[in-house]
Amino acid sequence: MLPLTLYTTSGCHLCEHAEAILEQGGHDFQAVDIADDLSLMEQYGVRIPVVKDDSGRELGWPFDGTQLEAFLMGE
Repeated sequence: MLPLTLYTTSGCHLCEHAEAILEQGGHDFQAVDIADDLSLMEQYGVRIPVVKDDSGRELGWPFDGTQLEAFLMGE
């Protein structure tokens, strides 16, 4: 599977839930804390958690494992 990026920040319970969905699905992902980058904070501050694939497509919260799989299949 292609690596994914999960935009997140510490203390975000929704982000923790999204991370668990990714882990349960066996997906490789890199968690990026938006608090470390002002431009990411501006872009994702009220939208996290957000999953981004290597082609730049984004899946915003809320999502479950089924919706994540559909997103990854291009549906």
